[in-house]
Amino acid sequence: MTDKLTGKRKFFGTDGVRGRANTAPMTAEMALRLGAAAGRYFRRKDANHEHRVIIGKDTRLSGYMFENALTAGFTSTGMNVFLLGPVPTPAVGMLTTSMRADVGVMISASHNPAEDNGIKFFGPDGFKLSDEDELEIERLLIEGVEPAQARNIGRATRIDDGRFRYNERVKATLPRGMSFQGLKVVIDCANGAAYRTAPEVLWELGAEVIKVGTSPNGMNINDKCGSTYVKTAAEAVVAHGADVGICLDGDADRVMILDETGAVADGDQLMGLLAKRWSDLGRLSGGALVATVMSNLGLERFLEGEGLRLERTAVGDRYVVERMREGGFNLGGEQSGHIVMTDYATTGDGLLAGLQFLAGMVETGKKASELTKVFEPVPQLLKNVRYGTGQKPLDNEGVKAAIADAEAKLKGNGRLLIRKSGTEPLIRVMAESISEETLNAAVNSVVEAVEKATR
Repeated sequence: MTDKLTGKRKFFGTDGVRGRANTAPMTAEMALRLGAAAGRYFRRKDANHEHRVIIGKDTRLSGYMFENALTAGFTSTGMNVFLLGPVPTPAVGMLTTSMRADVGVMISASHNPAEDNGIKFFGPDGFKLSDEDELEIERLLIEGVEPAQARNIGRATRIDDGRFRYNERVKATLPRGMSFQGLKVVIDCANGAAYRTAPEVLWELGAEVIKVGTSPNGMNINDKCGSTYVKTAAEAVVAHGADVGICLDGDADRVMILDETGAVADGDQLMGLLAKRWSDLGRLSGGALVATVMSNLGLERFLEGEGLRLERTAVGDRYVVERMREGGFNLGGEQSGHIVMTDYATTGDGLLAGLQFLAGMVETGKKASELTKVFEPVPQLLKNVRYGTGQKPLDNEGVKAAIADAEAKLKGNGRLLIRKSGTEPLIRVMAESISEETLNAAVNSVVEAVEKATR
């Protein structure tokens, strides 16, 4: 339940409600109640117009179950539901506004394995909900909502052209007449939401397309493919002599770029490239890039050298977006590959970011390898430790002591960041240091302490 004293959310994490499908909290019953609570919350804002909700999903088997359960919940409160089927997460944000909906929902666990699933909400402005909105939905979820009278129950309609509307919007972000003809592009769709959209867009723009991860079967999303496993796409780049590779995650809001040798460029390198290009063109609002505490120190130093700033936020693309909106910035993202361009979209869009990179190749005539190495990263190491239900390893005295010792070792020549994942039961241990020996020692000592505390 919601902690009314502290205002802490119990079900919502950094990106919606997420967990193992058919296991609490990700059950069909929870999805039904969540739909009813969100439906009642957004209906209350204006009782005098037709209430609409847009629902999209990725390719997970459990998506069918959650789609039906959410539909039942929303229609029970009088909301009319429009079902998009498999579409990228940014398509939901875009269509929520273009179809004048009260709320948008994406059923996806993003880069997580197929057994997981999640429910993300977008407000009528196409942006992800605030903490305050999520707290109110949780309150209604716990207290229960009054269903609509029988004559006022909502209807459900399937929208067959949702992805085509998104395709056209994405292509329209490029200069009129720009063509990718002559570029051979590997596109890895992670067997996820963009498995049709991304290859269609690239082909329509003239590229020769080599497809990877475009045969979803309900259980192979993110399985040895996509932005968290670039090896498959890298092998395809080399085998086909491709100019570039674009690797998306399961819901296509993240991207990793591969150069012609198969080497990977993460979100930090791509953000650095875009920030400099946009600044040179006079397009970078506020002279700053917004990124999280996870972004490499090398990116910050590179931006400073260009006369630009790095604004850091908590981990989570919605916190990046919140800061962008507060400060009037138009470029931000995460090292993990969320790239947010608010001139074009309301959330991270992997395909859109990939198109911007290809546009840079066309405009400059440079190879991918010449564009992907924007700055020299400070050595960084990230390790994850999984913990069990009910465990709180960060409260363990041995873990606290290990963290304090690691911070002391890094003081003056690096930094340490310890956090709980908002999407998985993981403790993430990350450090940066100019000394790789110190870096490894600091991370490994904390990891060992966490592992000991979770045995």
